[in-house]
Amino acid sequence: MKQGSWLLGGGWNNDFWGGELPMASWIDDITPHNPVWLSRIDGHMGLANSLALKLAGTSSYMNDPDGGAIIRNSNGEATGLLVDSTMKLITSCIPEVSVDVRREALMRASNLALMRGVTTVVDVGRYFPGSSTETSWEDFSDVYTWADLVGKMLIRVCLFFPIETWARLRDLKYKAGPKLSEKIYLGGVKAFADGSLGSSSALFHEPYVDEPHNSGLEVADINSLHGMTVSADKAGLQVAIHAIGDKANALILDMYASVVSHNGFRDRRFRIEHAQHLVPGMASRFSEQAIIASVQPDHMLDDADSAIKKLGIERATKGSYVFQSLLASGTKLAFGSDWPVRIYCQQVADINPLGSMRTAMKRIPSGWHEAWSSSECMNLSDALKAYTIWAAHGCFLDKDVGSISPGKLADFVVLSTDSWDEFSREGSAYVEATYMGGIRAFP
Repeated sequence: MKQGSWLLGGGWNNDFWGGELPMASWIDDITPHNPVWLSRIDGHMGLANSLALKLAGTSSYMNDPDGGAIIRNSNGEATGLLVDSTMKLITSCIPEVSVDVRREALMRASNLALMRGVTTVVDVGRYFPGSSTETSWEDFSDVYTWADLVGKMLIRVCLFFPIETWARLRDLKYKAGPKLSEKIYLGGVKAFADGSLGSSSALFHEPYVDEPHNSGLEVADINSLHGMTVSADKAGLQVAIHAIGDKANALILDMYASVVSHNGFRDRRFRIEHAQHLVPGMASRFSEQAIIASVQPDHMLDDADSAIKKLGIERATKGSYVFQSLLASGTKLAFGSDWPVRIYCQQVADINPLGSMRTAMKRIPSGWHEAWSSSECMNLSDALKAYTIWAAHGCFLDKDVGSISPGKLADFVVLSTDSWDEFSREGSAYVEATYMGGIRAFP
């Protein structure tokens, strides 16, 4: 690489090598002339080398900003790891990815989606705590609108934008309506309540077992978030908020209840993205408040070992990924993959509905011989609905897609198996063909 050019990547998971967090010193010797930024698999933590820290003006004397943390060693020196909102220190220094690269990324991602049998996605944009709210809007105008105009939109997409820009989306939907074309839908707004389990920034009522002085991060001011949610909801926009830890989920459930009390009842379909860790009894609140639980089964494969280390056996077993408990309470689940994080990074989880359905049904992480909380295993019918009609319901697209019904768009897949019973037993089916609107889109 040319000296001074950025080396970008990601997808690392410290749990794969025993749990020790990486440091800039691990990579400084081989990157003396190139700034480096490598995102963790969950996108809520990243590793910078010393040159990148220097370019960003990071020093040992800096205080942690709200909603973020600079990881330091015993001497108080920055190790190279930045969490949530502090990642902006580095990402703001990275040259913007070109329009051509982003357009090519859309083509590649769309082709992969079709290969996996996915015809419709919800895209919440390149937006993370501390990042610019403009990237989602730039991708909307430079990538999605362009692709639609030139006939290169290969899949359907429902776009969500940063909640800070709710008024902008309100004005656009008022002018253009919720459906810009057969392929582009305007969804709602997205926000974050906390970080991630793997980065120890998910917000819990109790501290992490391996970090007794840390209970996670509240990455957004709850009063400010409440105000924006009231305004966005009053404007008729759907709201989706990321919450992973049990305290974060409790805060958002309380806030959603307050917003409904303030704005009155209607079919709003509030979403909580992830809803990974809940205290006993919390699952029923989703149903009582008609909250969509937008969850990602494959995340449990990455979290299985670390959850026990970070939360202890009881908390990890009773409150993690409680899909069946949510279903039993009457909650609608919307399955997804949470992929990709950023254009230049590896994926968070594979975009593979068949694999995720198998995960939700079996709940057996790699190296395990039995299910993680077997009482939370789902049956095939519910797992299929969570990836189809319930997912469509979760973003107000159920009148167009989600089931093969009269009046809907004829999106469907042809699988390699002749029997769902066989898939339930073997879980080895693959997509032979994907159709959109009755027309073959893959292969």
